[in-house]
Amino acid sequence: MAGTGTAHMRPESETLLRLENLTVEFRGGRGMKVHAVSGISLDLVEGETLGIVGESGCGKSSAGRAIVQLPPPTSGRVVYAGHDLTALRGKALRDLRPQIQMIYQDPISSLNPHHTVADTVSGPLIIWKRGNKKSQLVQVNEMLRSVGLDPETTRDRLPREFSGGQCQRICIARALVLNPKVVICDEPVSALDVSVQAQILNLLADMKHRYALSMIFISHDLAVVKHISDRIVVMYLGKLCEVGAPEGLYQSPAHPYTQALLSAVLIAEPDADWRSPTLLSGELPSPTNPPSGCRFRTRCPRAKERCSVEEPILRPLVSSAERFVACHYPLIEAAAPLPVAGLALA
Repeated sequence: MAGTGTAHMRPESETLLRLENLTVEFRGGRGMKVHAVSGISLDLVEGETLGIVGESGCGKSSAGRAIVQLPPPTSGRVVYAGHDLTALRGKALRDLRPQIQMIYQDPISSLNPHHTVADTVSGPLIIWKRGNKKSQLVQVNEMLRSVGLDPETTRDRLPREFSGGQCQRICIARALVLNPKVVICDEPVSALDVSVQAQILNLLADMKHRYALSMIFISHDLAVVKHISDRIVVMYLGKLCEVGAPEGLYQSPAHPYTQALLSAVLIAEPDADWRSPTLLSGELPSPTNPPSGCRFRTRCPRAKERCSVEEPILRPLVSSAERFVACHYPLIEAAAPLPVAGLALA
């Protein structure tokens, strides 16, 4: 699988948010180290929705939380609007926090069960001393209406009185009440019923256009990511596999891992051509001891000796300058990578 590289990165002057060689590691048991994210680089332009997809444990959420410095990354840079967040401390970092907000996976557990809806949504306004009580109430009411909730009937109620979908609407209102520029959605619909997921996705799309947001949408659901994203990044075991627009990536995946993910998606269409899924051998390796070279090689049907000693780097496809793949033997021809020192691994 995946590797390093910056071929997919756009000019810094065009980007609102940049992750440069981001690494996130945690302490494991018996002195081991968990390699959650290993040197990835991503960027986000203003008004874009960047989808990050991959199976559980690939480092999606760790990367999202590292952007807001909760916790800070082990190494690398997170640059927002020209400010390196990893180099800021104290008030300088705190002053930028309202501009980047998160929506979490489990809406019920991310709400204080003892706070009313009004307390929850007005909390950020109170903490940041924006307006007086009267103006804050007006903002709370407006925000609740914008997410499809009636403030008169919901404002004074507790989270336990609402469904999961309604709680997620409250979480969205809380995240947007400070008028952020970037919203990181960490699997915001995975805990919801399928019938409610579409409502929340449509709401997020509406909020994006209404408030001129840029979004990072993290999910393991390929159909959801395709529906909402302008650009998609596929991750595996802390590394990047493939980057590209949804249409091309879904119609003709270049990376064997992307192909395997897409082949496992069930199509809700009785007349659709059924294709047997691409089966992967073996189990997902442990992030405490990832494979050398290409991290996907232990499960890849195309792996060869080179894959065990040399880490692939992201390179553009010959057929599309907007598609990038990190694979020595991709399914679609890729441009030859430039020589990069230090890629060969023992």
